[in-house]
Amino acid sequence: MTTYNTAVMPEAHEYAGRSPFHLTEEQIQFFDDNGYLILRNWIPQDLLQRLQNAGEAWIQQGYASQEGQPLHKDYAFTQRPHGRVMFRVEYLHNKGQEASLELLGSPYVQAVAESLTGANFVPTYESMVFKEKQDGAAIRWHQDAVHPRSYRIFNYDLYLDRSTADGGALRVIPGSQKRRQDICDLTDRFGWEPENVITVEMEPGDVLLHDVMVVHGSPQVEGKNLRRTIYYEFRAAEEIIKEGPWDRTWIDRRLRLLPEAQRHFRQRYPQVEPFTWNVTPDFRPENLTSDKVELKVEHGTHTGGTFCSAGDAGKKEA
Repeated sequence: MTTYNTAVMPEAHEYAGRSPFHLTEEQIQFFDDNGYLILRNWIPQDLLQRLQNAGEAWIQQGYASQEGQPLHKDYAFTQRPHGRVMFRVEYLHNKGQEASLELLGSPYVQAVAESLTGANFVPTYESMVFKEKQDGAAIRWHQDAVHPRSYRIFNYDLYLDRSTADGGALRVIPGSQKRRQDICDLTDRFGWEPENVITVEMEPGDVLLHDVMVVHGSPQVEGKNLRRTIYYEFRAAEEIIKEGPWDRTWIDRRLRLLPEAQRHFRQRYPQVEPFTWNVTPDFRPENLTSDKVELKVEHGTHTGGTFCSAGDAGKKEA
């Protein structure tokens, strides 16, 4: 088992007229070959601290929510041997913490999204997945979503807390993103030790980019420290039009989040060079005003993933 720990960071001078946070050709090639890429120390400390505080608030809000309340269904709970625990928060932007929009509107996110999915990148999902201090449950091997691979679809995973090999860090199988995998066969043959498996150790502020088809998971461990990760998924608008599962109206509603998020980032960090949104005219939303932005744009349907149990198909895990 290999632990991948190499720092990768683009140099500003490589991008005349572009954000220093666009990926290099070498980084994109590594992502295409392996299905993942690590960006070390990617998020500045001030924004990271705001997101850590937001993560704490979302967890508190989730435990305080009651059945029947409007946002209660956005918090996912499960039963562990030591009791009922929450493990996921969906639709982050309408939960009263502006940091999630600041992150989405930052060049640290949008330049990466443009690098991998093109000018018409669409923010399709936003969630926080976490394991509490005593929760060491496994996340089984899986592929998030299976698609024809005409376009890149990826998750931007921002780590709010340290994740180490002995604490149940994520494992990734490089190259497994290139086709649908038989997860049951893989599990039966190799357990948690397939050939070339990578253990992804991360520090707060590090970002993991992972292809939605790369096989990943984490084994059960004795509960260590709190581990929170923010996930933003991105797809090209052209891919959604061609392959679904959403329509052009849904794309328009989602794209409206981007300039609104940029506005939040500029207000909080006016000293940082903003990202230039290069969306093409055929996808640029009309009448871009804050009062027309929905902070929660629900999905209704999903692209199915691959898990060991056929009954799990279509669920999204992180």
